[in-house]
Amino acid sequence: MIAYLKGDYAFKSPAVVHMDVNGVGYELQISLHTYSRIQTLEKGLLHTVLIVREDAHILYGFYDIVEKELFQLLIGVSGIGAGTARVMLSYMKPEELAKYIQVGDVRA
Repeated sequence: MIAYLKGDYAFKSPAVVHMDVNGVGYELQISLHTYSRIQTLEKGLLHTVLIVREDAHILYGFYDIVEKELFQLLIGVSGIGAGTARVMLSYMKPEELAKYIQVGDVRA
């Protein structure tokens, strides 16, 4: 398991970031929430989750541990995959999404 990466942001987009960690480039899928927090930074730390599938190894990066933990909870729900969880975290702050889940607001 890769718990986090700390290094330079070599490339950033709203969906993907490339991190240079001591000369090794890692591609991470990110949410819009994470992008908004790192878009002006040159270096930093991202908490990570590695999803291993039959056809790919996909690394997801999160600016804070709360977002990472919520992502892990979401992908544990039947019918919610990593892509859907990332989209959910892109459109709501982790705290907002957690609140809606807690009160059972399915529409939100």
